[in-house]
Amino acid sequence: MAYPSPAIQSRLPDVGTTIFTTMSALAAEHQAVNLGQGFPDFHCDPALTQAVSEAMAQGHNQYPPMAGAAPLREAVAAKIASLYGHRYDAASEITVTAGATQALLTAILAVVQPGDEVIVLDPSYDSYVPAVRMAGAVPVRVALTAGSFRPDFDRIAAAITPRTRLLIINSPHNPSGTVWTQSEMLTLQELLAPTNVLLLSDEVYEHMVYDGLRHESVSRYPQLAARSFVVSSFGKTFHVTGWKVGTVAAPAALMAEFRKIHQFNVFTVNTPMQIGLARYLQDPAPYLGLPAFYQAKRDFFRAGLADTRLKLLECRGTYFQTVDYSAISDLPEAEFCQWLTREIGVAAIPTSAFYGDGFNQCTVRFCFAKQEQTLRTALERLRRL
Repeated sequence: MAYPSPAIQSRLPDVGTTIFTTMSALAAEHQAVNLGQGFPDFHCDPALTQAVSEAMAQGHNQYPPMAGAAPLREAVAAKIASLYGHRYDAASEITVTAGATQALLTAILAVVQPGDEVIVLDPSYDSYVPAVRMAGAVPVRVALTAGSFRPDFDRIAAAITPRTRLLIINSPHNPSGTVWTQSEMLTLQELLAPTNVLLLSDEVYEHMVYDGLRHESVSRYPQLAARSFVVSSFGKTFHVTGWKVGTVAAPAALMAEFRKIHQFNVFTVNTPMQIGLARYLQDPAPYLGLPAFYQAKRDFFRAGLADTRLKLLECRGTYFQTVDYSAISDLPEAEFCQWLTREIGVAAIPTSAFYGDGFNQCTVRFCFAKQEQTLRTALERLRRL
């Protein structure tokens, strides 16, 4: 006899399976080239897996400290200081997390109270708004400039109220590949200076910035750093998304609140990978070489797309290329992605999935963090459009 489960009131009643899972499943069903979900299809550096294996063999298999293994926190603090000129205290201002998504949720839960407002810039990564809602807060969506995906500071300023607790920013930006400029960061600093608004800066693509541009980390700007959680991801940086290891840096007072939440939702992160990553970080060459590595992939992919009817939008960072398909179809973005997967054999992600209102502008996102042969196969199929 089957017994029914008691009814519950969902915290996220309108949330279903993410578009990334849906499109990946559709890609597998139709044997399409999956340029939808953002993960590499190539291996990481063997030296990194060797470092983890050695850590296991040497007995680093029990709990590390709650905030993360000290050697890794020290390595992260040294990296940030070297790249951005801001010295975080490894003991009190760096925490290792179970991926960037956990870092984002934990930061939000740490500082946002029920009824607070949190400004989210659309299009935005799909975990931001559900995390805000789980904290009992009110997400306030502010659109980036259509087409260029740049911050509209007049709109942001107009959205700030006495109830605004947090602003979430993301540069390099997923899904558009836009990179914030020094001028924009200074404008943000000036805008927030007279307020008590905190900042959550999603910088998981910090090492994927092209064309000689500089990543403008919040950590470069002391007035912003003083009010900010800065999130990064080893999974994105070192091609190991399945490891789910990230970091967050913040002033000690903010980090103390972050760790109160962190210790009760994951407590800590697997030890051997932390030790392996700490050792691997001693050589900066792998992450310093990422801009050239991914720019070559971007340029190869863009050159191939230029032979199609898809219109290329600017990509100055991340490993995503956004295109305009309006010359090909007037289908809504989600329907176009399904058609593209079924009929052309290439999976993409609709940018409308990153907007609260499903804003349709005939653009889709491709991931070019793939082997050259994967990209070549996708381009051959896209030329049929």
